[in-house]
Amino acid sequence: MTSTHKVTFDNAAPVEVPTGATLTEAAALAGIVLNQPCGGQGRCGRCVVKVQQGEIRRRSTLRLSEGDIGQGYALACQAVVEGDVSIHVPPQEKLERRLVTDLTASSVAIPDGYCYAEHQTVQRIPLRIDPPSMEDQTDDWSRLQRSLRQTAGIDKISISLPMLRKIGQILRDGDWEVTAIVEKSQSRETDSARLLDLFPIHFPKEKPLWGVAIDIGTTTVSVWLTNLITGQVLAQTAEYNQQIQHGEDVISRIIYDSKEHNEGVLQKLVIETINKLIERACQRAKAKPEEIYKAVVVGNSIMLHLLLNIPAATIRTSPFINVFNESQHILARELDLTLHPEAPVEVLPTVASYVGADITAGALSSGIADTEKTTLFLDVGTNGEMVLGNKDWMVTCACSAGPAFEGAGVVDGMRATKGAIEEVWINADTYEPNIRVIGGGKPRGLCGSGLIALLAELFLAGVVDKSGNINTTLNTPRVRTGAHEGEYVVAFAAETSHGKDIVITHVDIDNLLRAKAAIFAGYVVLAEGVGVPLNTLEQVLIGGSFGQYINVEKAIEIGLLPDLPWENFHFLGNTAVRGAYYALLNWQSKQRVNEIAGKMTYIELSADNAFYDAFMSALFLPHTDLSLFPTVVKLKEQNQQG
Repeated sequence: MTSTHKVTFDNAAPVEVPTGATLTEAAALAGIVLNQPCGGQGRCGRCVVKVQQGEIRRRSTLRLSEGDIGQGYALACQAVVEGDVSIHVPPQEKLERRLVTDLTASSVAIPDGYCYAEHQTVQRIPLRIDPPSMEDQTDDWSRLQRSLRQTAGIDKISISLPMLRKIGQILRDGDWEVTAIVEKSQSRETDSARLLDLFPIHFPKEKPLWGVAIDIGTTTVSVWLTNLITGQVLAQTAEYNQQIQHGEDVISRIIYDSKEHNEGVLQKLVIETINKLIERACQRAKAKPEEIYKAVVVGNSIMLHLLLNIPAATIRTSPFINVFNESQHILARELDLTLHPEAPVEVLPTVASYVGADITAGALSSGIADTEKTTLFLDVGTNGEMVLGNKDWMVTCACSAGPAFEGAGVVDGMRATKGAIEEVWINADTYEPNIRVIGGGKPRGLCGSGLIALLAELFLAGVVDKSGNINTTLNTPRVRTGAHEGEYVVAFAAETSHGKDIVITHVDIDNLLRAKAAIFAGYVVLAEGVGVPLNTLEQVLIGGSFGQYINVEKAIEIGLLPDLPWENFHFLGNTAVRGAYYALLNWQSKQRVNEIAGKMTYIELSADNAFYDAFMSALFLPHTDLSLFPTVVKLKEQNQQG
C-alpha cells in the first residue's frame, strides 16, 4: 500500500500526497501556482522552491549549483516527495508586460465594404406578430417562424431546447412585439437561420449588437469587442495566456497536456484568460458578456486544439498531424465562455501542424493574399511562422525558434515586463553600454528586443566574433570569464534593481544564434524552393506582438531579417486578431480565409535537408555567406576603421 506524506507550503494548509508525487503536484493540490515555462521538464529553473524541513529526492539538479542544493533549493517539477516536508515558495515572476489594452475605436480602421446589413450573419430583427385567437390557434414557435419568414425572408429556422422553453413567456411579455436575434446561414443559396435570443422589446437602431474577435497566442491572448452593426471596435484587451505557467512554448504545453491527471487543465486556463478579457472589455464599453452574440477565434494549431480540449500529441511526433484543419462552428456554452450561451464561436481554419489560424487570418489582414508584390510575411514568436508569395501563390512553413526571444533559456532573460532592458547601445571604444528600460528605473533583466539589440551591438563593437564567442582579452571590466565561459556585464549589481549583475553569456548567445538561424533558414528554404532570391523581395510584413518591438536595423545586423532597405519592412502589429475581426464583420471574409488556407502549400522543414543546411549556415553573425548582408559588412568595416 502506498504511503502518504504531508506537504506544507509556507502559510497554506497542509496537503497529503502519495510517495513519488512531485512538489508541483502537491502545490496544485494546495492551490499554489508555480511557473513552469518548460512544461515541467526541469529545463527552465523557474519553479525553484526551498525545502525548509524534511527531505525530498531530486530527480534532476539542472539549473542548480552545489550551493543552491546545500541551501535546500530544488526544482518543484523534479522534486519527489518521500516524507513529510515544509516548503517555501520564493516570489514568482509577475507578468506585467506592456500589453496594448486601452486602444480606442478610432485606432482600428473599418475596412471598406464591410456593411452590416449585407455581410453580417448575426442580425437583430424587430417583429410584430399576430396574437393567437380561437380562430388562429397556431403554436408559438410556428407563429414566430411565420413572422420571421414574412419579415426577413427566412424560410428555415432552428431553435435550441433552452430557447424553446422561454419563447412563450417572452412573446406574451412583449404583447407580441419582440426583437429576434438570429444567426443566418453563411450561404447565399439557403435562407436558413438559428434563433439565438428573443426580447419583449424593440431596440433602438443605435444600440450595439456585440461580437468579439479573439486571438489565442502562445504568450498573449487578445480580445477585440466590436459593434457588429457599425463595425467599430469599442474595446481592446490583452493579457498573458495563463497556460504559460505550464509551458512557455507549444511543445512544453503538449507534453504537459499529455501527462496523466492534466487533461483539461490547459483548456480551463485559456478559457479563464478569455473570460477575464471579455469582462474587462465589457466594463470599458458598458456592455455585458451575455450580450455578445458572436465570436471568431484564431491561434496556432496547438492553441486551438487545447482550447477545444482535443489531444495535441499527434502534432508533436512524426508525421506531425492535426486532429482538424477545417474551421469549426461551436456554441459558447460548449466551451464555458461567458458570452450569450447560444452565441456561435467560429474557429478559423489552420493549414498544418505548426501553421495555424493565426497565419491564415494574418494572410488576409496583412494583404499578402491580395497583393501582386512578392512578399514575405513573418509572425515572429516562440514558433516562427512565415508565408512567402502574393495573390497568385503562397508557400508556408514554421520553425521552432524556441523561447529565447521571449527571454527564456537566457541567464538574465525575462519577458518584456517592467524592468526589462529593451534597447542597448555600446560604445565601440570603451565597450560601455547605454540602455533603455521598460518602465524606467533600474533594470532586472533582458527581454527579446533588448537581446537582439545587445547581440548586434556586441558584434559591431568587436566584443563578440562571428561565431558568437566573447573576446575575454578586451581591456574592460565588462568582459570576464564566468560560470558559463565568457560573459559581458550589461549592468553591474549596483546598477540593477535586484542587486545582482545582469550579464549575457556565451551559452545565451548560442541560444540566440540558434533561434535567429531557425527563422532565417525557414524563409531561405521557402525562397529557394520557389526560386525567389531574397534580395528581390518587394516587401517584408511582420506581424505578432513581439514584432512590434523589433529594431529592424539590429535584426538585420544579427542576420534575423534579410538585408533589404528599411522601407521594405512594415510592422503590422497583431495581424491574427485583425484577421479574426474581418471575419467577425463579414461572412465573405471568413470564406476568404478558408480559400487562403486551401491555397497555401505547406513545407515540413523537419523532413527537408535544405533546412538543416540553411540552419547551419545561419549560425553565425550575420551569416557564413556575407554576400547576403552587404550593409552589415560595410558597417562592421566602418566600426573597425573608426
